[in-house]
Amino acid sequence: MKPLDRRLLAHASAARAYIVATTATGVLTTALVVAQVLLIAHAIAPVIEGRASLPDVVPIVLALAAVLVARVLVLVVQESLAHRAATRVVAELREKVLDSAVSQGPRWLDATRSAEVVTLATRGLDDLGPYFVRYLPQLLLAAILSPTVLVVVFSIDLTSGFILLFALPLIPVFMWLVGRLTETHTERRLAMMERLGGQVLDLLAGLATLKALGRERGPGARVRVLADAYNATTLGALRIAFLSGAILEFIASISVALVAVVVGMRLVNGQLDLTTGLAAIMLAPEVLQPLRQVAAHFHASANGLAAATAAFDVIDLPVRDRGTAPAPPLSSTVLELRDVGVRAPGRAVLAPAHLDARIDPGEITVLVGETGAGKSTTALLLLGLLQPDEGRIVLHHAGVEIDLVDVEPTSLHRQVAWVPQRPAILPGTVAENVAPTITPAVERAATLAGFDVAALPDGWETRVGHGGVGLSVGQRQRLALTRALVSHAPVVLLDEPTAHLDAATEATVVATVRELHAQGRTVIVIAHRPSVIEAATRVVTVRAQEVAVP
Repeated sequence: MKPLDRRLLAHASAARAYIVATTATGVLTTALVVAQVLLIAHAIAPVIEGRASLPDVVPIVLALAAVLVARVLVLVVQESLAHRAATRVVAELREKVLDSAVSQGPRWLDATRSAEVVTLATRGLDDLGPYFVRYLPQLLLAAILSPTVLVVVFSIDLTSGFILLFALPLIPVFMWLVGRLTETHTERRLAMMERLGGQVLDLLAGLATLKALGRERGPGARVRVLADAYNATTLGALRIAFLSGAILEFIASISVALVAVVVGMRLVNGQLDLTTGLAAIMLAPEVLQPLRQVAAHFHASANGLAAATAAFDVIDLPVRDRGTAPAPPLSSTVLELRDVGVRAPGRAVLAPAHLDARIDPGEITVLVGETGAGKSTTALLLLGLLQPDEGRIVLHHAGVEIDLVDVEPTSLHRQVAWVPQRPAILPGTVAENVAPTITPAVERAATLAGFDVAALPDGWETRVGHGGVGLSVGQRQRLALTRALVSHAPVVLLDEPTAHLDAATEATVVATVRELHAQGRTVIVIAHRPSVIEAATRVVTVRAQEVAVP
C-alpha cells in the first residue's frame, strides 16, 4: 500500500494545498524542536556544572517558553488545516465517485454496484479522516524532521549520530513488513463492509414485501453472519496493529537507551561535555519519534487508503462523451427511432432489436411487447441514459435534425417527467416530494391522480422515508403521477404505471394519462394492460432478437 497515492493529488485539489501547508508547518516544527532541545541543554548544563546561576539562564528560559508557545500554535494550525482538508477532500471524492457512477448509466449501477457505491461514498470515504488528520502530517514530518535532527546530532556528536543512523532504517523495514500483512486485512475489511452494506440496503428495499410475506426476520441471520465476519476482520487488523506497535516501540526504546548509555559512559570518562551530552540524549527520541508516530497511525489510515483506492477505481472508469447541443423544445419536436438495437447484458440478445418508431408531440404512444423485449431499455434510450449499440435516435424540430447523443442531457431531462416502476421519493414530507408550495392546482392534480391526501395521517405534512416508506405501493405510484401532472414537462414517460395496482387504481391511472394528453403533452407509456393500450393514439411493438455471441 502506497503511503501517498498520487491520485489523491490529481483528483482532490484540497489535498494539494494541504500538503503544501503541512510541509511548511513541518519545517517550522523541525526548527522549533531543535531550538527547544538546544535551549534546554544550554539552560540546564551550566547550572549543574556550577558555571552559572538561575538568574543567569533566565533569558534562555524565556526563549524556551516562547519556543514552546510557538510549537503549540503551530500544532493548533496544523490540526485545523488537517480537519478542514479531510472534510474538503472527502466531499470532492464523494462528488466525483457519484458523478462517475451516474455517468456509467443505470445498467452499470445494478443492484450490487449501487450498494457498493453507496457504502463507499458514505462510510468508506469517512475513513480518510484519520489519514489526513494523523497519518499524513506525521509522514511529512518524518521526511523533514528525522533527517534534519539526525544531521544536527551528527554536527554535535558523531558517535550518537552513527548509533541513530544504524537504528533509523530498522523502523521503516519493520513498517513495510507489517504493512504488507495489514494491507490484506484492510482490503478484506472494506470488502466485508461493502457486502454488509449491500445486504442491509437490499433488506431495507424489500422490507415491505418481506413483511407482507411474513419473512421479515429471515435475512437477519445472514446480516449477523456478515457483521460477525466484519468484526473478526477488524479485530485481526487491530491485533497486527498492536503487534507492530510493540515491535517499533522496542526498537526505538533500545536505540534511545543505547545513545543514553554511550553518552553517560563518555560523560563519566570526561570524553564529552554535559551540554553536548544532554542535547544528544534529548535529540535521539526526536529522530525516531516521527517514524514511530507514522507506524502508530498507519493502521488507522490504511482503511482510508483502501477506500480511496476503491473510489479511484470508480472515478477512473472511462466516461462516454456527453452531448453539448441544447435540446430543442420537446413540445414541438418529433422523436424518431431508426433501426435501434441494444445488447442485453449477460445475454446474446438485442433488446430492443431493429426498433423503428416515431413519437409525435401531443400523442399518447404506448410501448408494448413481451417481458424482456426491451421496453424499459427503450425508455432509458429516450432519456439519454443509454446509447444504442445499433441505429440512432433523432430529434426533428423546425426542419432541423439532431442526433440524441449530441444533446446535452440536462437540457433534455428538464423537459421530461419520468415515472419509473419504483418512483424516486426522498425522505421528508409528502408536500416536499410533490411541489414547493401546495396550491389549488396541486390539489386538483392530486385529485386527478387519485392521490387521497386526506387519508394520510397528517395530510400533506405526512412524513415518509426513503423510497416512500410509510406509503403503500399504490400511494407511491399516485404521488409520482401527481408530481408528473404539476411538473409542466412537455414529455411524460411512464414505465408500467399500472403494475401491481387494482382495477380501481388502474382506472385512475388511465384517466391521468388522458388528462396529460388533454393538456397537450407528449405521453409515452410502457404497458401491458388493455385499458392503457386502448387509450393510446399510437402503439409501438418492441421485440427482442437473438444474436451471435461476439
